Amino acid sequence: MDANEFTLSHLSTRLRQLILQYKELEKKNAELQAMVNERDERIKELDDSLQSVCKSYESLKMAKMVEITDGDMESAQKRLSKLIRDVNKCITLLSENSIDNG
Repeated sequence: MDANEFTLSHLSTRLRQLILQYKELEKKNAELQAMVNERDERIKELDDSLQSVCKSYESLKMAKMVEITDGDMESAQKRLSKLIRDVNKCITLLSENSIDNG
């Protein structure tokens, strides 16, 4: 075997090794790409879930505000009724006092 044949054989061997490495890297790249795609899908699912939970939370906050408003309204009505009764008592007392003095 002369130097050219040896060099050609060596080059051919190295080329086969490079092709095998390339195929292994392609396979690894495909696996990694699949993992990235799975993670992207999972992130999208979690993002959708987060959006849903945020909407539910906003609805709950709104419902709670309405509930508090209704409670405040009821409380305000009770206080107003008590004030009206107190004013009526005062008017009655003033009327009685003016009749007694008059």
